[in-house]
Amino acid sequence: MYQPRTYRHWIRSHDLVSFNVVVKETDLHIQAAANLKRKTVKSVSKYRDILERYIERCPSFLTSLEPLAVGDDAPRLIKSMAESASKAGVGPMAAVAGAIAEFVGYELLPFSPEIIVENGGDIFMKTARQRQVGIYAGESPLSGKIALEIEPQNTPLGICTSSGTVGHSLSYGKADAVIVLSPSTPLADAAATAIGNLVKTSGDIPAGIEFAQSIDGLLGVVIIKDDHMGLWGEVKISRT
Repeated sequence: MYQPRTYRHWIRSHDLVSFNVVVKETDLHIQAAANLKRKTVKSVSKYRDILERYIERCPSFLTSLEPLAVGDDAPRLIKSMAESASKAGVGPMAAVAGAIAEFVGYELLPFSPEIIVENGGDIFMKTARQRQVGIYAGESPLSGKIALEIEPQNTPLGICTSSGTVGHSLSYGKADAVIVLSPSTPLADAAATAIGNLVKTSGDIPAGIEFAQSIDGLLGVVIIKDDHMGLWGEVKISRT
């Protein structure tokens, strides 16, 4: 079932051109120096085709909830998803939204010095100035009250969110939001899922933070459950 992307206006970048691209189940919100819709459609279609063809060859890539090894001959997109999922201890499709966002984002960078690709709450960002990314955490009283401050020198950056109370993505936890920052958007995506699976009550936040610290390649994490929040790493929070 389609769910309106009500959080999309929370990425503050009024100096950029915004446009949406929908290809089958992939629904991207792009912000760039110019309207790159045609190039984006071509890029999304290419990577979706790569993914769909691989799943035809290896159906378990779609359904596995545990890390899955892939061959040396697998496409870069597939290897990226599999490696990220392995680091986080989840199935490879837990990294799909972040992988699509990042691969498309890098293909658009030659045509725009700044690119923000949002794919279902998972963001690939390359920016030349400080940006604020609002935190949407469902019914939590912290939702919409705080934002991440992203500095340009820390980009390209993946900013990915998992929730057990918002949206349709599979989560075994009940966190209102787990936001992970990493230079690898697929890894941030997979890690957000893995960390979110651990958080069922606010008392689980410390365990979620500890697990995040064990995943190599993460820069920081924010965990929100009800009116409680845990932070770790290179995370700067501001009020909205």
